[in-house]
Amino acid sequence: MERITSLLCLLFTVLCLSSMFIGCEKGTGEFKIKGTVTDNTFNQGLEGASASLYKVPIGTSDELFVKNVVLSSNGTYEFTVPRERMERYILRIEKNLYFPIEKEVYYSELSIKTDNIFDLNTKAMAWAKIHFKNLNPNPLDHFRYIKQEGLAACASCCPSTNQDFYGALDTTFYCLNNGNTTYSLYYWELNTQNSGPKSAFTTAFDTTLIEVIY
Repeated sequence: MERITSLLCLLFTVLCLSSMFIGCEKGTGEFKIKGTVTDNTFNQGLEGASASLYKVPIGTSDELFVKNVVLSSNGTYEFTVPRERMERYILRIEKNLYFPIEKEVYYSELSIKTDNIFDLNTKAMAWAKIHFKNLNPNPLDHFRYIKQEGLAACASCCPSTNQDFYGALDTTFYCLNNGNTTYSLYYWELNTQNSGPKSAFTTAFDTTLIEVIY
C-alpha cells in the first residue's frame, strides 16, 4: 500500500511539473529579435540605419508598428517584444542611398528560449547616366544596345533585353546600379561597322556617364 501511495505521489508531482512547464510555454514570455546588418559595398556594419519592427495579427493584413531603433556602429539591432500570437513580424531596414531591406518573420520561427538572430545585408546605390546621340540622323538609321553588366530585376533597373531606336536620336536616361560596381552595355549602329562595348565604374552614391555619340 505504501508503495502504491509513493507511486501516486510521484505521478502527481510529475503531472504538476508538466502543467507548470506547459503553462510557461503557452503563457507570458518575450521574443528577442536581433542581428547584424552588413553594408556589402564597404564591408562594414550599416551604422545609423533605421530598423523598424511591425506585427501582423492573424487573419489580417494590418501592419501594426512595434518599435524603431537606430543601428549601432557595427550594424547591430535588437528588439525585445512580448510574446503574443501573431501571424508574422516584418522587419524593415532603411538608410538614405542604400537599398531597403524587408524581412518577414513568421510566429512559428520564433523562440522564447533562445535569441532569434536574423543577419541581413544591403548595398549602396549608384546610377549610370546613359546618353545616346545621332549627329547626322537619317530616318532609316537603326541603333540598338543591350545591357551586359549591371543591376537587374528591380523597379528602377534598366531592361536587360535589346533596346532599339530609329531615326533621330538624342536621349538620356538613368539606370540604377549597385555602388562601386561596373555597368556595361554593347551597342550597334545597324548596317554599319559602328559597334562596340561601353562601360564605367559606378561610384557609390554618385552618377557616372556612359555615352555613345555617332
